[in-house]
Amino acid sequence: MRRLPLARLLALPLALLVASGAPEAPLSAQRSLVWGPGLQAGVVLPVRYFYLQAVSPEGQNLTRSPPGQTLFRVVIKSLSPKEVIRIHVPKPLDRNDGTFLMRYRMYETVSKGLKIEVLYGDEHVAQSPYILKGPVYHEYCECPEDDPQAWQKTLSCPDKEPQIEKDFASFPSINLQQMLIEVPKRFGDERGAIVHYTILNNHIYRRSLGKYTDFKMFSDEILLSLARKVLLPDLEFYVNLGDWPLEHRKVNETPGPLPIISWCGSLDSRDVILPTYDITHSTLEALRGVTNDLLSIQGNTGPSWINKTEKAFFRGRDSREERLHLVQLSKENPQLLDAGITGYFFFQEKEKELGKAKLIGFFDFFKYKYQVNVDGTVAAYRYPYLMLGDSLVLKQDSPYYEHFYMALKPWKHYIPIKRNLSDLLEKVEWAKENDEEAKKIAKEGQLTARDLLQPHRLYCYYYRVLQKYAERQLSQPEIRDGMELVPQPDDSASLCQCHRKRPLRQEL
Repeated sequence: MRRLPLARLLALPLALLVASGAPEAPLSAQRSLVWGPGLQAGVVLPVRYFYLQAVSPEGQNLTRSPPGQTLFRVVIKSLSPKEVIRIHVPKPLDRNDGTFLMRYRMYETVSKGLKIEVLYGDEHVAQSPYILKGPVYHEYCECPEDDPQAWQKTLSCPDKEPQIEKDFASFPSINLQQMLIEVPKRFGDERGAIVHYTILNNHIYRRSLGKYTDFKMFSDEILLSLARKVLLPDLEFYVNLGDWPLEHRKVNETPGPLPIISWCGSLDSRDVILPTYDITHSTLEALRGVTNDLLSIQGNTGPSWINKTEKAFFRGRDSREERLHLVQLSKENPQLLDAGITGYFFFQEKEKELGKAKLIGFFDFFKYKYQVNVDGTVAAYRYPYLMLGDSLVLKQDSPYYEHFYMALKPWKHYIPIKRNLSDLLEKVEWAKENDEEAKKIAKEGQLTARDLLQPHRLYCYYYRVLQKYAERQLSQPEIRDGMELVPQPDDSASLCQCHRKRPLRQEL
């Protein structure tokens, strides 16, 4: 059987369409490949997922969907007929390149385990059926693994994350007492957006500093989700819930910088970066509270490359002046660019001149061959979604970055454009005149994003940041005055029976 390179195996996808009758498409069920974290009982995620690569009878990986109706289907059952569980299995996601993505969300734990059948017509695909020996826990089961190294190994977490290494290079040690004095003074005024967290014995405590801390629900939910899955280190830290990174002191200054944790970094700041609240929340609420997430986008990338509209596309709010310039360029060059502002807040006086564009669904963006990514107040948080699509991304040069940008290279994964957009039209013309090269860059960016932005990698990243932080903390964390325990969601304990040996917990 032909094997894919490991990097591709970790990033590919899976499909399941339910149909009747014998399959006639030119592929081999036996030779096709199935893999992914959703086939491992120990990988507990909000939405479990795995992938399928369609392979021809001659052993060649298909690079487009088989013709006609796709006859893949997946059947998931409890190993024990006595265990009846609620489980949501949506339709498969066809990624239009010969690969498919399968997702399922469990709402209860099974003690005996699961049987997953992957079928093409009535024929088992690859090594189907797949047996996940129990217990198999659902997202809200509070049953953390007490061996973090074993947990990271189960998730196939990478040995290193370059951005984390870079962020913590500024902090060989962390003086908690200094932070307790300085952070409230510097960043915790009435207009602040800082939350002070303590993790102790795998419980999460917090207090808010400042008026604009409503977004703490996003940091709460990922910390709680992590604590349900793995025993977290004891530590005390500050999270910035605002748009802009905060710490602009340089390492050689006295006093030096403080390790504020933020969702966005910049070239002139020293904040420690976590995945944005947007992709974090969409991962946690996939198949439940959100439509666009890092998995669903992969099966909704519009028409094939050759059938996409050959223009650059942008829709967004007026959160940066360059976006207004983009719309003006669109008015002057409609044959190359379709750009519009969907909501005015910062530059309301410009609405009459530039007009207001109608909102359209994000999946419809990919009807266009080229996507323009321009900063908002900071980095545009749509960028990871654009990278996962099947269009070429033209990315504005920016001092801001998210946690995964370091792995991306201009002209390999995206086309760079100047900060003032002066070369945008030139780059669009280049893409039109060099279609095969543009297509290659778009595909390389998409495949790299599929690897970097897998949901299980997000959990790996969060844990590694907390681990690195705890290793550098010079004093023991404490529960400070004004801190409150962040409770687990109401539906956690009632739906979970923990069969794993639980770590000892001290009630505080």
